[in-house]
Amino acid sequence: MTFADDTAEALESGVHLSNTELEPDTLTTVDELVEFFDRFAYTGRRPTAADLEAVRAIRTPLRRLFTATRDGAVPLVNAILAEQHAVPRLVRHGDVDWHIHAIEDARPFHERILVETAMGMIDVIRADEMSRFDRCAMDDCEGVVLDLSRNRSRKYCSTTCTNRAAVQAYRARQAED
Repeated sequence: MTFADDTAEALESGVHLSNTELEPDTLTTVDELVEFFDRFAYTGRRPTAADLEAVRAIRTPLRRLFTATRDGAVPLVNAILAEQHAVPRLVRHGDVDWHIHAIEDARPFHERILVETAMGMIDVIRADEMSRFDRCAMDDCEGVVLDLSRNRSRKYCSTTCTNRAAVQAYRARQAED
């Protein structure tokens, strides 16, 4: 299943955000929050210091959403959309053709993240693709993995864990020789 670009980006940003909560916490400054905003091409008002704690607070609920079963994710998505008074509408801006926004750009950044992630999860749930989410294969990592690859081969939550696994495998081979 190939998801629309805006769906994939919403899911990737939500997973990335939820994984910033792991040790070491990588979302502790406004600069890191602005970098996240830019990396995932959010529209609307740029985040400020006033947004930081609210965005940090949604990481655990996002992790809960990504690790839920399909039936367990449905009430979480519905609650997010209801609490944020989401109203889907078609929009076009910049180089991006028609796509769905369900929250006004002027709303607080954490609310926009929640709604965009919930909208992405609708596609995942409808396509019965919750298996696209998993736990990182590193034994000592609780990161969420979003595997949008065609062959479903992604095992690690980040480049850091991928590199650590490669080093462990290399050392294991060296020890055998």
